[in-house]
Amino acid sequence: EFNDSKLSTPDESLWWYETGASGWGNNEIQNYIPGSKNGETCAQVSNGTLKIIAKKVGNQVLSIRMNTRQSWKYGYFEARLKLPKGKGTWPAFWMLPKNFTAWPDDGEIDIMEHVGNQLNRIFGTLHYPGRSGGNADGASVMISNATTEFHIYSMEWNASNIKIYVDNQLFFTYNNNPNSPFNQNFFFIMNVAMGGNLGGAVDPNFTSSTLEVDYIRVYQ
Repeated sequence: EFNDSKLSTPDESLWWYETGASGWGNNEIQNYIPGSKNGETCAQVSNGTLKIIAKKVGNQVLSIRMNTRQSWKYGYFEARLKLPKGKGTWPAFWMLPKNFTAWPDDGEIDIMEHVGNQLNRIFGTLHYPGRSGGNADGASVMISNATTEFHIYSMEWNASNIKIYVDNQLFFTYNNNPNSPFNQNFFFIMNVAMGGNLGGAVDPNFTSSTLEVDYIRVYQ
């Protein structure tokens, strides 16, 4: 929850930032910063929500990639989100293993991805050996008002299956098994990427856009 009126930025006892402008394996253009840098703030808490802001500053785009310090194995997970608008935006609510060493061997769970160049199409995807990158295992669904209204993006995960939903509508199911990488602790990542292999062309007039997070909840 992001309801603590005493905090204007995310609680760093719960979250940590990944930083840099390396392209992140997907030819992305953003430079991830640690909340604030040189007077520019890209992660703030106000009026009960977290705002992750991608913004153009000079000749670069600043943004946020923030991870939970806690991790979980199995459960029901949901986030209530309003997605950033604009061509080239690529927000994601996803998970990687706590003991991550190699991709895609260790697995990746993408509960929600959206790209501004495919407005209102929501992707749910798993990456694992033999099914990664452009050959990943997943599905997509069209919704309305992804960038103007809040929606609930959720996942049920156990030893038998992984099910991904939008607003309680199931649109992707994976049959889990003992040999898959999805039987270990995973942590959350919230980020707004820009451009890249999936994000595509960025609007040349882009100035800023915001991923708004009402909450992230875990039930076990």
